[in-house]
Amino acid sequence: MWITPEEVLMANALWVSERANPYFILQRRKGHGRGGGITGLLVGTLDVVLDSSARVAPYRILHQTGESQIFWNIACGSSRKEITEHWEWLETNLLQTLSIFDNDDDITTFVKGKIQGIIAEENKSGKPQEDEDPGKFREAELKMRKLFGMPEEEKLVNYYPCSYWKGRVPRQGWIYLSINHLCFYSFLLGKEVSLVVQWTDVTQLDKNATLVFPESVRVSTRDTEHFFSMFLNINETFKLMEQLANIAMRQLLDNESFAADRSLPKPCKTLKNVSALKRDLDARAKNERYRALFRLTQDERLDGHTDCTLWTPFAKMHVVGQMFVSNNYICFASREEDLCQLIIPLREVTIVEKADSSSVLPSPLSISTKNKMTFLFANLKDRDFLVQRISDFLQRTPDSPSTPPSLPPSPPVLGLGEMPQNQHYSPSLPTAKKGLLQIYQQDVPEELGPKVTREKMKEESWNIHFFEFGRGVCMYRTSKTRELVLNGIPESLRGELPFDANEMATHPGYYGSLVEQAMGKCTLATEEIERDLHRSMPEHHAFQNEMGIAALRRVLTAYAYKNPSIGYCQAMNIVTSVLLLYCTEEEAFWLLVALCERMLPDYYNTRVVGALVDQGVFEELTRECLPLLYEHMQDLGVISTISLSWFLTLFLSVMPFDSAVLLVDCFFYEGIKVIFQVALAVLHANMDQLLSCSDEGEAMTILGRYLDNVVNKQTVSPPIPHLHALLTSGNIPPPEIDIFELIKASYEVRGRSKRDLDESLVVRAIMTESAFTIEELEELYVLFKAKHIISCYWGASSSAAERHDPSLPYLEQYRIDCGQFVQLFSALAPWSCGLHTNTLSSRLFRLLDQNKDSLINFKEFVTGLSGMYHGDMTEKLKLLYKLHLPPGMFTVIETLLTRPWKECNSCLVFLEEKLKDYKYYLRMWAKEKEPKKESIKDLPRMNQEQFIEMCKTLYNMFSEDPMEQELYHGIATVASLLLHIGEVGKKFTNNGSKKTEAQLPSAVDALQPEREDSSGEGGSGQSLVSKALAEAQLETPPPTAAGSDEEAKDDTSVSSYSVVSAGSLQCEDIADDTVLIGCMSGDAVDRRQGSAPDADWSITFEQVLASFLTETSLVDYFEKKHDIQSKMTACKSLRAVERQTSTSISGF
Repeated sequence: MWITPEEVLMANALWVSERANPYFILQRRKGHGRGGGITGLLVGTLDVVLDSSARVAPYRILHQTGESQIFWNIACGSSRKEITEHWEWLETNLLQTLSIFDNDDDITTFVKGKIQGIIAEENKSGKPQEDEDPGKFREAELKMRKLFGMPEEEKLVNYYPCSYWKGRVPRQGWIYLSINHLCFYSFLLGKEVSLVVQWTDVTQLDKNATLVFPESVRVSTRDTEHFFSMFLNINETFKLMEQLANIAMRQLLDNESFAADRSLPKPCKTLKNVSALKRDLDARAKNERYRALFRLTQDERLDGHTDCTLWTPFAKMHVVGQMFVSNNYICFASREEDLCQLIIPLREVTIVEKADSSSVLPSPLSISTKNKMTFLFANLKDRDFLVQRISDFLQRTPDSPSTPPSLPPSPPVLGLGEMPQNQHYSPSLPTAKKGLLQIYQQDVPEELGPKVTREKMKEESWNIHFFEFGRGVCMYRTSKTRELVLNGIPESLRGELPFDANEMATHPGYYGSLVEQAMGKCTLATEEIERDLHRSMPEHHAFQNEMGIAALRRVLTAYAYKNPSIGYCQAMNIVTSVLLLYCTEEEAFWLLVALCERMLPDYYNTRVVGALVDQGVFEELTRECLPLLYEHMQDLGVISTISLSWFLTLFLSVMPFDSAVLLVDCFFYEGIKVIFQVALAVLHANMDQLLSCSDEGEAMTILGRYLDNVVNKQTVSPPIPHLHALLTSGNIPPPEIDIFELIKASYEVRGRSKRDLDESLVVRAIMTESAFTIEELEELYVLFKAKHIISCYWGASSSAAERHDPSLPYLEQYRIDCGQFVQLFSALAPWSCGLHTNTLSSRLFRLLDQNKDSLINFKEFVTGLSGMYHGDMTEKLKLLYKLHLPPGMFTVIETLLTRPWKECNSCLVFLEEKLKDYKYYLRMWAKEKEPKKESIKDLPRMNQEQFIEMCKTLYNMFSEDPMEQELYHGIATVASLLLHIGEVGKKFTNNGSKKTEAQLPSAVDALQPEREDSSGEGGSGQSLVSKALAEAQLETPPPTAAGSDEEAKDDTSVSSYSVVSAGSLQCEDIADDTVLIGCMSGDAVDRRQGSAPDADWSITFEQVLASFLTETSLVDYFEKKHDIQSKMTACKSLRAVERQTSTSISGF
């Protein structure tokens, strides 16, 4: 094909010329076609590995004029026939014309213009949708079709470089993901690997990391397994694989082909190597997550989302989360689960305005609604654009209600004699104004008086909640709302709370028109409805007369007419009858729409596919949570049999009505996960009996009797006989089970399993790298996580909430900053240094923070503590030594990055030496992946200033030890010995011996330790150090003024410190990093300038270790084992005090 002229500097590199004339050259890629030898193999390998376009188009035509060294690529071809046609066209139409020109530049300009004109003509007659994809992607799609023989209809979604493990050998190549196939191609030194897998054949997709397959994706089919690894972005690739596999399954179930979304807006800028189909799938995935999160209709399309904060008046704080904008809603979800959720229909919005920005509230946005509620968002990155998008959607929102597009066509007009005499539905009907329970309300017996009082208390609690959190669709949904739902919704509010009136309000009269069109028609659905009408809750008095039966008939018939793909399915009658008890007919209809199309999709069609899929999910949950019971139930084949009716009828058919309706309340608030939780709780409660049963019938009897005796002791409704209980009751009924206790147990199982899963994954990830026990690691994780949580809620810190991202790996989800680490270090570390503790903990934080993001995760936190508690003397001294060096200077990562290039270029060696033993290269590759353990010889030398700081730290560490005097003697001896060693080392390294006499006094001066109290034993300790230095024939300078300890510190980076006046602070308030101004006399300044630490003096860690080993007291101190359990107990007590203090402050 003709291509836009591109400049080529080296025409013959990796190409062979086959034809030539004075103006054009036809070339073929080396390694393509006949011959090629070893050069062809190398070129073919490079084309595959580097994804060269020459793999698709191995032929090209270059334009050249005269003696010019610059060539222009004007055409390429995938076959000799195609390129020959272009060559013949050039010879026929251009050669004679070009011979007329005298100037080479004019020839080049003419050729380029001619080729561009041909391309423009082709684009006019070509398909416009092809321009949506970038050129590089179109090349990859052509390559896929050529390599795997795919038809034109097969569309490529994306392609990635990776390795395919064929046996034990990785083959580097490219994986192509299309709508219907997964393909892989590799060409390595003459060996070709080609793989094609249909998505419909895939049975399982797993992402795992093992020693053999590091960070790989396993694709399981009915016959074999395929492993792919070495992805640049494995998460993106795996998500796309999952999405394509799900689409393929959906096509099988619905018997429909894939249709691209043509309404997808074009990107504002060109996305490199991203196809329109990939953007379509990404948009679909985001839309599905958005609709599932807020349970919105299927036609709701997400326009965009942005990070922001929402002011919550009930909590008096800003909540970090995301705002979502779609064609009918503005939604908000907090980053912390269950903290806050908000749904604002655009039809309710009256005012959207930008408030004034401030440092406290940057970029605020105020949204007011019809029910007099105002929502304040802030920290919006692009507020102007967001306001414009919301305004656009508000203009499209009709003021008057409209008919939904899903309304079926009206039936043909009948003759006058065939018109129905009376309407089937009228707004004046009793069921159009009230629920059946209100119509057939009976007097409450006197013995239910206490229950009525409790019911009124529930109503009052909800009224208070409505006052604080709002009422209706725009209500703030929080964990408190869920708690009220779990405690039971009052009978008078049950029809209001689960109902989203947005659809009904925007389409008034829709239900009535459906009823009029559907009633009187005879279909298979209406026949099934008539057969099941009198089976719908016959024990309830509301359905023992024609009014209730007629209302049920109208709702079911209207929905069957609205959605003929579902029509009617058994179990819909039971759920709908419960809805009619508390809602009007129209409200019950729209709730049924939400139930069948959003909350339980594919449940109520002829094949109940959704319910069967959830049965598989329930079996997996049973295997994970109740493994012993799962194995036994699998032998009986009973799990799917007993639980199908639970899911289809939401327990309404197997549990007393007053109890099951509470589960329906929870279901409408939290979705299908409630049914999973309760089903697992039921199996767990009966596990012992189920394990002892021998057949399916016995297991079903056990579970049936248990569910029959789940009672609601708080109900104020008259008792309703449960037919299932009458059929399954035995001689000795089992004890009653309170429904509230069952719901509570189900949520505890969920919370415990989630919490246990998080902790187990974290502990499992680091237990092999730490000497702490599993129990200690679990307690440490709780304390570590609590420190983050406390700062989020009790400290009202939004920055801490921003650090928690649930999408990150478990080890990275909770991280703490330096301030929180200092608090934990002070409470848990075995090294107590008095006022010096904060300085030491800050140094340790900088050492552990290897990625320099000012946050550390739990693994890094445990690494620091483990060395202090369980390391030997060498490990503890090494940690102490590294704390006084520049942090993170010699980490493992930097060691790997500074390795010679020749150690990393194994791929080039592989190409040069052709094919050798694969096992050799695998061993070499595995050896490179092994972490390099740091040895004591890798540690840098310590200079005099760092040595002085380490001595100060040791002195503060020993100040509270029972063996304080012996330790002071030991450190004084070791300090004098190391000073001698450093001086001797200077003579062998530098010519700095002349400065020795001038520098030693400063070292002695700086070694005067910092103490909180200069009297008593502290003074004795200082005299010991001075005496030791005197014995080492070092001159001890006279005592200096207050603040000399601070003067001895390095002030080369004054800009990073806080500068204050010395007269404004007490001595004990002066921090280690404070520079004192104006507190020194001229002599002090001169002495300071003349007593700088010796830059030539240095010692090694081996010398430090050898010196410490000479003192028994120091060896005993660093070999002593510490118990972290007592520290953790004290830390928990401190947490309780902090929480009480925070609560009292917030209340004040």
